[in-house]
Amino acid sequence: MSVLTAASAQTICTPLPVLGRDVTVPLVTGGEVTYAALDYAASAPALQRVWDDVAAYAPYYGSVHRGAGYLSQLSTDLFENARRTVAEFLDCRDDDQLVFTRSTTDSLNLLAAALPADCQVFVFETEHHASLLPWRDARVTYLNAPRTPAEAIATLERALAGRDPQGPALVCVTGASNVTGELWPVRELAAAAHAHGARIVLDAAQLAPHHPVSVRELDVDWIAFSGHKLYAPFGSGVLAGRADWLTAAEPYLAGGGASRKVSRREDGGVDVEWHETAARHEAGSPNVIGAYSIASACKALTEAGFDTLVAREQYLVGKVRDGLAEVPEVRVLSLFGDDAPRVGVISFVVEGWNSSHFAAALSAEYGIGVRDGLFCAHPLVRTLLGSDPQTQGECGAPEAAPGEKSLNAIRVSFGAGTPDEHVERFVNAVKELVRNGAQWNYRTEEGRCVPDTSA
Repeated sequence: MSVLTAASAQTICTPLPVLGRDVTVPLVTGGEVTYAALDYAASAPALQRVWDDVAAYAPYYGSVHRGAGYLSQLSTDLFENARRTVAEFLDCRDDDQLVFTRSTTDSLNLLAAALPADCQVFVFETEHHASLLPWRDARVTYLNAPRTPAEAIATLERALAGRDPQGPALVCVTGASNVTGELWPVRELAAAAHAHGARIVLDAAQLAPHHPVSVRELDVDWIAFSGHKLYAPFGSGVLAGRADWLTAAEPYLAGGGASRKVSRREDGGVDVEWHETAARHEAGSPNVIGAYSIASACKALTEAGFDTLVAREQYLVGKVRDGLAEVPEVRVLSLFGDDAPRVGVISFVVEGWNSSHFAAALSAEYGIGVRDGLFCAHPLVRTLLGSDPQTQGECGAPEAAPGEKSLNAIRVSFGAGTPDEHVERFVNAVKELVRNGAQWNYRTEEGRCVPDTSA
């Protein structure tokens, strides 16, 4: 049931201003409607605060760590202050290192490149591909999808108990599922990892935008997340945590900025002395705007107060789940059950509907943007749908015509910028589509279900 009433939710917290909140889109049935952006789990809209901060800085943009001029010095200060702001947002330890990357995917690939030799990696099959796939040069153990948080902890403990206790090991786990939105028992998994001499990295891509994250309290060794899911879509991400593996590894990218000293040898070769700070893995001209935008988003969320943001989001979660529960044809996907705590990410299937067809109708006839497919978490979605885990599929819509069965689902996701009207329109649209069917004809075009405008 809903946690809050509509009145109390508005009293607690109004939606944070985001770009695109007044954008109108055409409907295939005629007219226009304000766009309901309900695909936050893929990319959240930019906070107005972030956009304003970036716009104010843009005229002063300059090279970072490279120049003696005023703008270069200002940009360098901005970049390094952003690093400190994000570290404070994550409650990092004093000796942690924070590296700016391009995304969660980039962060986890960086860590994978920094693993010690013969490192064992343990990862649940329920992970997003960003955290499932980077460990190609390590010995990887893929763990089956647990059906309760307690089972997740027990599964990890059994796997770690059977590992080589002498070698390095790393556990990779999500904080909140990008498919079900369910929160994972990160603190308990970290304790299990450390009890068996392993380290742990937290994929916080879906957690950080919705929930306070403390590296210290969760006791994780590293944390990774993306700016574009944290209302800062300017091509930047973060990897923060223990410095030793990062400092011991070869630079993720070789080039200017990562090198402290380069000299020619008598034999004609080159000797390089690499930085031991975060710069070691930040070669090239840093994305100062991306880093600054993340810091701006961190400040905005902190100032708004996560207690109020979480309370309002749970109110919206309740509205969506209560509405979907009134439609017998809808099945919400879940690993841990209906009572599991979750963020504003909900996936479902509709009996008698191709999921791509349903998502296309939501967009074309109601102006609602959701996601359909396997959400770059193929093994998890197949497990939730009860299909063969070996079946191949694509992240986007499969080649299935409207009305045909397809191996994919629909995902609705929302956050700090979502107004009540968007989720109310979504719930009503689901009910109308199930009750009355689509008003328009649709066809498959280049793997996507689209309105048929040929008639």
